[in-house]
Amino acid sequence: MTKRVLAIGEVIVEIMATSLGRGFSEPIALVGPFPSGAPTIFIDQVARLGVPASMVGAVGNDDFGLLLRERLACDGVDIVGLRSIQHAATGSAFVRYRPDGDRDFVFNIHDSAAARVVLDEKTRSVIAQCHHVHIMGSSLFSPQMVSVIQAAVDDVKKRGGSVSFDPNGRKEMLDKPGMRDALMGFLAQTDLFLPSGEELTALTQAQDEAGALAELLDLGISAVVIKRGGAGASYCDRQTRIDVPGLKVNEIDPTGAGDCFGATFVACWLTGRIPEECLRLANASGAMAVTRRGPMEGTASMVELEAFLATRMIEMNT
Repeated sequence: MTKRVLAIGEVIVEIMATSLGRGFSEPIALVGPFPSGAPTIFIDQVARLGVPASMVGAVGNDDFGLLLRERLACDGVDIVGLRSIQHAATGSAFVRYRPDGDRDFVFNIHDSAAARVVLDEKTRSVIAQCHHVHIMGSSLFSPQMVSVIQAAVDDVKKRGGSVSFDPNGRKEMLDKPGMRDALMGFLAQTDLFLPSGEELTALTQAQDEAGALAELLDLGISAVVIKRGGAGASYCDRQTRIDVPGLKVNEIDPTGAGDCFGATFVACWLTGRIPEECLRLANASGAMAVTRRGPMEGTASMVELEAFLATRMIEMNT
């Protein structure tokens, strides 16, 4: 039986500046809206790979909400758990890239429909159909959201299911009241941990890679996958370490690449592929994602990923 994957969290649109600069202090040209939200990108990519996928979240009863619902449903995501809130706006993020590649954001999430996820009968019904929960650190922005995700983790783990966890955030988020406790609680229930860069040591006493990996695996985590962006990725469990190099592509927009990577690794891992194969396909997924403008526009099917990876391997060997 193919495991059904569940994501819970922010379902938003992203609107992007077309020019480089610092912030939004003057009128500028924009493009969008694009479907976005880290758990939303993740679950869309899972569905595109043919793995059963469900989303629990909330959008407004507006055009942005309609765009998101239609896109997720079209890509194969079960949206029974995606509520439409009558008197709330769909969450949004305005993004502008700086000349050095960093980004400035203006978010409307906390006060939008995206924050109004509740553990009602419909949500519980969706959770009961799933066998794997993916947690995004960016979704732990309120006690209410933490509570809903914790209920899902408890239910799925009780039935013998599994949990993956992408911290997807900065160390600054640990300063929020209760955030470290929430993150550590989820980490203790995690089977597959997918940090990027400095996130590897954000929740460990050890501040070096080897020490952090040992500490995380001692918690009972089955495997750690380290995302290194253009430098590649690594897989580590108690017996194995696998490193794969990055794939050279023409980067247009890096937003969502880590979410696509994580989704592809999790989907492949749940369907029984060996870790090295999961890692190479996930690496290809992240590389493909950055070649399109828009956080969800670079998601790909398995056929597309395999063809892309085969082409890049031929190029590397010639």
